[in-house]
Amino acid sequence: MASFVLLLLFLFVMIAVGIWSIRKTTTLNDFFLGGRNLGPWVSAFAYGTTYFSAVIFIGFAGKQGWSFGLNALWIGIGNAILGAFLAWILFARRTRRMTQNLNTMTMPEFLEARYESDHMKMFAALLIFVFLLPYSASVFKGLGHLFEMTFHISFDFALIILIAITGIYLVLGGYFAVTITDFIQGFIMLIGAIGMVIVLVKNAGGLLPAIQSIQENYVQHVPVGERPSWLTIASLIFMTSFGTWGLPQMVQKFYALKNEGIIKKAALITTVFALVIGVSAYMTGALSHVFFSPESLPRLESGAINFDMIVPILLSTHLPELLLAIIMLLVLSASMSTLASIILVSSSAIVIDLYKGYLHKEVSDSHSVLLMRVLSAVFILFSYIISKMQLGFIVTLMSLSWGVLSGAFMAPYILGIFSKKITKAGSYAGLYSGAGTAIILNLVLGAQNSPLASSIAMIVPFLVVPIVSAFTQKPSQELLEKAFTGI
Repeated sequence: MASFVLLLLFLFVMIAVGIWSIRKTTTLNDFFLGGRNLGPWVSAFAYGTTYFSAVIFIGFAGKQGWSFGLNALWIGIGNAILGAFLAWILFARRTRRMTQNLNTMTMPEFLEARYESDHMKMFAALLIFVFLLPYSASVFKGLGHLFEMTFHISFDFALIILIAITGIYLVLGGYFAVTITDFIQGFIMLIGAIGMVIVLVKNAGGLLPAIQSIQENYVQHVPVGERPSWLTIASLIFMTSFGTWGLPQMVQKFYALKNEGIIKKAALITTVFALVIGVSAYMTGALSHVFFSPESLPRLESGAINFDMIVPILLSTHLPELLLAIIMLLVLSASMSTLASIILVSSSAIVIDLYKGYLHKEVSDSHSVLLMRVLSAVFILFSYIISKMQLGFIVTLMSLSWGVLSGAFMAPYILGIFSKKITKAGSYAGLYSGAGTAIILNLVLGAQNSPLASSIAMIVPFLVVPIVSAFTQKPSQELLEKAFTGI
């Protein structure tokens, strides 16, 4: 009963925010960037809640917690320091200033303007739309499993509910509604994550006994030959930390900052938030060694471990109803924020970058906002279809998406805001080599090594882009002066 009451209250607040935000969303800039007027707390929570979704709480926590034991905590720590703190400190100021200098709102627009390319925007937009779909689907899939366990409803019906919830407040209020709901959802995530770990650790006999049990049981539960190597652990830390540096939905947060003076404060808030959420999620996954044996783990029909169901079963079995309801809202909050950002960026790839960029350059703001709302709904529908097909594990779906997008965009974006020597040809080479490497290696190495494949795909362009740039035509001086003004 408590779960349903809290869920209804949560939905009421989300819909109310969406309706209230309609009045503040009249232009395309309002819908996609919130008018570039966001303060430190809202910006930090927007970044953090977009970073963490059902993927970490369900797929990653379950799989890595069981496979890695306490070593999984290093992933959460890496996410906080590398994926959150360093990203803000290194890139926020330059990104905000250069995107304003070039008058760009999206990653494809930035690449087109920065490298004076008429067709780079089209390729980048198609990559975003196609490869954010599996990421979005992985989030829906994780949420569907949790709803299935919490409310004892079918996976398909759970997905339909989630689609309706996300669609309403996003389509109504755009990015402004997203950031306000992120702020609310962020506090729910913090309360839920801390409460979840406290109760589970208490049920395990206390912190030190729980840690000792995890270490002892891990040795018994996971044979030496099945334990992941440090290369696998490092590749996961790399992919989930550095991978955010090139994801369009994460970089977008820097575009919308109110001013550069809030960056240090936002960086600190985001880091603390990421540390709490990351460590809590992976600690929960590691505690599966206390509450499960290999024989009691959920299994697929093939007999393989169903890692996506470990955490939902663990929580539904060992948490009191009220806390379980809060945890459900925690995962729902994290996932709705991530989904909203993904959907906004994907819709913008079609409306801003393709439709307005190539077909109807003089289209009005009101028409563009209407198209963004329609495309957002369409993208949600596509994500539902992929989720319903149950293609692969959550971790695999996420790894493919992160590998392709970060592999394609990270080097052209980061090198582009720091160096005047990067050329159009070098940027194209980065896009092709990153995306191509991610796709090929994911096929060759298989699902189990998808984090390693994605990590390699992120590194390769940083070698390719400078080499190609050294032998190709340099950018015009006029462009460089405009892009780097004040940097």
